[in-house]
Amino acid sequence: MGAQKKRAAAAAAAARVSEDPDDLARQPLQAILLADSFTTKFRPITLERPKVLLPLVNVPMINYTLAWLEAAGVAEVFVFCCAHSKQVIDYLENSEWFSQPNFTVKTIESHNIISAGDALRLIYEQNVALVDIACLLKLVSLSRLKLATCYTLTICFLVVLSFKIHGDFVLISGDTVSNMSLTQALQEHKERKKKDNNAVMTMIIKKSKPSPITRQSRLGTDELFMAIDPNTKQLLYYEDKADHSKGTICLDKMLLAENPSISLHNDKQDCYIDICSPEVLSLFTDNFDYQHLRRHFVKGLLLDDIMGYKIFTHEIHSSYAARIDNYRSYDIVSKDIIQRWTYPYVPDVKFCGNRATKLERRGICFTAFNSEIEQSRSAQVGSFTVIGYGTKIGSNSKISDSVIGEGCTIGSNVLIEGSYIWDNVIIEDGCELRHVIVCDGVIMKAGAVLKPGVVLSFKVVIGERFVVPAYSKVSLLQQPTVHDSDEELEYADNSSGTVEFSCTADQSNGEMTSESSEAHKPKLGTGGVGYIWSICEGGQEEEWRHSVAPIPEDKLTELSEAMDDDQELVTQDRTALSTSGELISDSNASEGDDNEDSKDDSVYFEKEVEATFLRAVEENVKVDHVILEVNSLRLSYNMTSADCAGAVFYSMMKLAIKTPHSSAIGLLTLYPSPFSMVASNAYPIYLSGELQQNTANIITTWQKLLKSYLLEIDEEIEIILKFEEMCLESAKEFSPLFARILHILYDKDILQEDAILRWADEKEGADESDKVFVRQSEKFIQWLREASEEED
Repeated sequence: MGAQKKRAAAAAAAARVSEDPDDLARQPLQAILLADSFTTKFRPITLERPKVLLPLVNVPMINYTLAWLEAAGVAEVFVFCCAHSKQVIDYLENSEWFSQPNFTVKTIESHNIISAGDALRLIYEQNVALVDIACLLKLVSLSRLKLATCYTLTICFLVVLSFKIHGDFVLISGDTVSNMSLTQALQEHKERKKKDNNAVMTMIIKKSKPSPITRQSRLGTDELFMAIDPNTKQLLYYEDKADHSKGTICLDKMLLAENPSISLHNDKQDCYIDICSPEVLSLFTDNFDYQHLRRHFVKGLLLDDIMGYKIFTHEIHSSYAARIDNYRSYDIVSKDIIQRWTYPYVPDVKFCGNRATKLERRGICFTAFNSEIEQSRSAQVGSFTVIGYGTKIGSNSKISDSVIGEGCTIGSNVLIEGSYIWDNVIIEDGCELRHVIVCDGVIMKAGAVLKPGVVLSFKVVIGERFVVPAYSKVSLLQQPTVHDSDEELEYADNSSGTVEFSCTADQSNGEMTSESSEAHKPKLGTGGVGYIWSICEGGQEEEWRHSVAPIPEDKLTELSEAMDDDQELVTQDRTALSTSGELISDSNASEGDDNEDSKDDSVYFEKEVEATFLRAVEENVKVDHVILEVNSLRLSYNMTSADCAGAVFYSMMKLAIKTPHSSAIGLLTLYPSPFSMVASNAYPIYLSGELQQNTANIITTWQKLLKSYLLEIDEEIEIILKFEEMCLESAKEFSPLFARILHILYDKDILQEDAILRWADEKEGADESDKVFVRQSEKFIQWLREASEEED
């Protein structure tokens, strides 16, 4: 251990030699981008194409990462290529990235790397080789060796110099999408480094509450537990493989004894964006068992009490950052891009690698169209959909919540919902696709059906009227017979960009085995071409957890019932540590941060509910089914009934505004039910034209949905407060109509008399500026009071 410490210290010193902090600050920022995810989660697709080149809303994933790095101020990016390295290098060399001013992209290729740890070790070795070659050149000049020898060594020196890491760098994978600013995180990292040389890494995190039922985040990743010092933001504990069956985690006693203040979180998302000091590279070299960046390196540093290296966190709030780890996160990030959470990296904004698209608003639709597509007049393209260049859509076809690539041909009477169709796909008449991924060159014969969760790899052919079972993976390549035991190994192919048909690397003996069993013969209907991969034993749960398809209702019910037994224990275990070491409620720890994080969650939740509601309106989804979807979102974000009611009401009112209307005003006298139409009870109000009618129609149609979340008077009051907020901020068109819509909500039995009167009473002591809508509703409120007194 002493020798290891000396080597690490020497490497760290070499990285900082003759460089003071001011010099470091002036050096161009560098980044290491891993163009290989070293996992198998996107098979069979990644047997033929590297993950970083897979299209994400019709743009290769790596373009989002490079575009963000350029915008964030990174001057030089080293792209480390392993699997399908030739494809990645060819793509980059022929792209605009190799000709960007003030932004340099260089590729590093290796054919023998199987993990992120191996990649960083190789980069470190190249940095060390730079010093060795410099020494050799000095010896050459002193010993007067032959000119040819000196020339050769100089060339070696220049080659290695081109991959020199000069100082702090950003470590990221090529499947990450972000729009955050690095300025503050970099500054914090440098300030800490000045005070403490052991502060070697800063991890970017953000708020993301896991579902209490599935124990996974909205991105489909496992629930993550972190212990963070609330004062210094130092990471003290990291666990992404907790035993969810017990609902508990184990903390070392020394961790509690040595840290006077700890906040334990299960509501943070690791963005997999790290700011690293050069020492990080040497640490991988000294520890050859470090393979996985988190499971080995981060946990290794946290457990190492000899070297004393420290990892800190930087939490973002309003910015976006997410890594595409599985098919579910592919689906979620795609939706976030379409809904513009990732601005400016969105379909209608030109950035390197994407075609310019036109954003259209069709009533409630929000559709990104390329300017050159052919669409039948009877075809319906719904909300949150992107259509690629040169695509043809036949008559009576319906597409919603989907991404369609370039050069696709979609026949007549085709239904596509929540799916991702890549380039040059042919879908013949009468096909149905729900929540699936279809790769380039696939052909679907007439009447074929893809059940939710299906993945069709490149150039597969599905036979006429054939039904592909849910969660099936179909490929032209046969399924490997031996599954890789090492989680780090992503691909079974070589680096040339081609693969051996139906072969896989057996890590136990290094041999290749082939598969030709009867079970894998084509079963894709008449004219079908391809192999349906079988789901390995115990893999069924992973399929629905990580699929692009929504989690089945029966699974949610099953998990919910299993969770009920342990709910009380889990609630009691949600604790944090005070400075005195006394266990306190987590709600009392970091209260200010939690309030801000909760606000972020509420915004995301409201946006998702609105998207769900708009889809339900457009596709005539039954109210009961919408309630199930909203309930699922409620569980994912850990929201209350009042939150659901507010989000649903917000969505309804926004729909009324989006629906075309005029601003005409007319006078009408209403007789509110359930009271009789007696002249003394008549309450005259002004009704706007189409806007007021739209609102009344929407409330009438969807009142069952809204009522399902109004269980108490307090929740009804929350609706009124939400309406006030909208009238003042996001939907000012309703400001002059507040009293009239309040009356409609009462007339439809959505708001009770007690809720309206309590709201008015609570406003009595408020400032005049807070009483605007109480004053506007004064006559209606007075009428309610009189009617209530008459009843008494």
